[in-house]
Amino acid sequence: MPNRQSIYTHKKIIALYQQRILVITVIVLILSMCLIARMFYLQIVDYKKYQTLSVNNQMMLLPIPPNRGEIYDRNGILIAQNIPVYNLQVMLGSNKNIAEQADDLRKIIDITPSDIKHFKNAKRHHRRYDKVTLKTKLTEDEIAKFYVNQFFYPGVSIETQLIRNYPFKDILVDVLGYVGRINEREQELIDKGEYAGSHYIGKIGIEKFFEDTLHGKVGNQQVEVDAAGRIVRIVKSQEPTPGQDLYLTIDVKLQQVAKLALEGEKGAVVAIDPQTGEVLALASQPAYDPNLFVNGISHSQFAALQSDQNRPLYNRAIRGQYPPASTIKPFMGMVGLESGVVTRRTRIHDPGYYKLDFSSQIFRCWRHSGHGVVDLKRAIINSCDTFFYDLATRMGIDKIASFLQDFGLGNATGIEIGEELSGLIPTPAWKKASRKQMWYPGDTVVTGIGQGYMLTTPLQLAHATATLANRGIRMKPHLLFKQVSPAGVEKINPVIQEPGFSSSDEHWDYIHQSMQRVLSDGTGKRYGQVPYTIAGKTGTAQVANLPKLRALYGKNIPQELRDNTLFIAFAPIDKPRIALAVIVENSHQALTIARKVINFYLMDLKND
Repeated sequence: MPNRQSIYTHKKIIALYQQRILVITVIVLILSMCLIARMFYLQIVDYKKYQTLSVNNQMMLLPIPPNRGEIYDRNGILIAQNIPVYNLQVMLGSNKNIAEQADDLRKIIDITPSDIKHFKNAKRHHRRYDKVTLKTKLTEDEIAKFYVNQFFYPGVSIETQLIRNYPFKDILVDVLGYVGRINEREQELIDKGEYAGSHYIGKIGIEKFFEDTLHGKVGNQQVEVDAAGRIVRIVKSQEPTPGQDLYLTIDVKLQQVAKLALEGEKGAVVAIDPQTGEVLALASQPAYDPNLFVNGISHSQFAALQSDQNRPLYNRAIRGQYPPASTIKPFMGMVGLESGVVTRRTRIHDPGYYKLDFSSQIFRCWRHSGHGVVDLKRAIINSCDTFFYDLATRMGIDKIASFLQDFGLGNATGIEIGEELSGLIPTPAWKKASRKQMWYPGDTVVTGIGQGYMLTTPLQLAHATATLANRGIRMKPHLLFKQVSPAGVEKINPVIQEPGFSSSDEHWDYIHQSMQRVLSDGTGKRYGQVPYTIAGKTGTAQVANLPKLRALYGKNIPQELRDNTLFIAFAPIDKPRIALAVIVENSHQALTIARKVINFYLMDLKND
């Protein structure tokens, strides 16, 4: 066989290697140029964007919630405060198995299913590495146990937080309302930036009405964190602006007296300064402790409040709508004098009933034997129904409605509690629109004694009484006295005068004197002797048909079917300092309750 010769010579091998090196060199040069170009783009062209991303990877902007403004009464007594509590908090990004960690924590801390539920709801609205509260108000024993075992729970810490506290509990809940945890519906409505880091918001009452003023402005911290999300250092911070403190017109001592006087009853007391419209007391009974709602009330506690037949959650002072009954009679008398339908010399004979022409229906006076010959003054003193049946018929419902609205009846007062109801001064137009029925002459008759469709709240009745005391000058009822900024700047709430009821001094004197004699000679003489002048009017509103009740139960009428009693008054007569309305359900204690409140305010007594 012929000898094989290699096709590769030494020169060819060298040339091949040189070609490969050249190709590799070109590839490396091209890749290097691409890398350099990319680095140039990142470092020079798009520098700002990636610098920001770099900072965000290392820095976190943490919100600093503001301290909520505190609330005081008119004398500077603290009635809604912030107190420090110790909360167990979990950093969301530090532990993926939070549920397992919470189960483990139960060994040393009492974590309830409600705590877990609130934690899961809150977690949905927070970012990675945010701290979310798992358990509030830790006890000293729980704090000690946690610190001993802290090493086993990375990402869990104990933080101090200020929460709302109401030192007077149920005494002022009717005015203050309460704050509670922000729920999902509220999360959709609030400014999430302003409420970053905040867990509470005003739910009802003053706390809700002045939420923006009390909440303040959120601050923030720019912090550097490590890979585990722990804060390494604070780079810079902007302090939050605390909420403004509020001073209310309420006299907390008078409020306590009103609550104590109402103890064991269902009803309300509202007291107003007639000269300014400042609400001195606004009490509803029974009530509840607002502190239960701050951190989330349990299902069993809330169910107990809801199912309570006495309705402690119901603010009777602003939402209770009752027939004003005979307390409307001084207002009706003033309307009759002003319209000229009656004069001080007008007299009628009261046989104990009233009958419309062309009708067989009988409207009874509360005194079945009648009052004999009565004028307006005697009709007010002895609460003669027949006189006011006749007066209402002669005036007509349209004139009655127009004049009574001048006293503020039938309309919400606009007080700084958003849950207020408006009451009702009925008219033919209202009845046709709401009941699809025509207005009958009998509807006008019973309106004359504050029955039928007419409704008022205790607040509206107190407002009207203050206007009566103030000789027709109507001052807007209000609860805010002043607000104080963190810098100490005071802003006094302006006193607002509303369109009122204009009449002659002779008419005002006549009505005031008649109301004064109610307490000395008439239906309110049980009030007794006092060292101040006072004008007032009693009222009784039937809950059910009394003759039928007596036929069924005799003298043992069930408590819930007994009459409601009302009382309005102002004192002293010449320069009124207080006007009030009291309404008590199924009880005859309205006059006694009013006496305790007025005595305390004017005589600085406790309870006589």
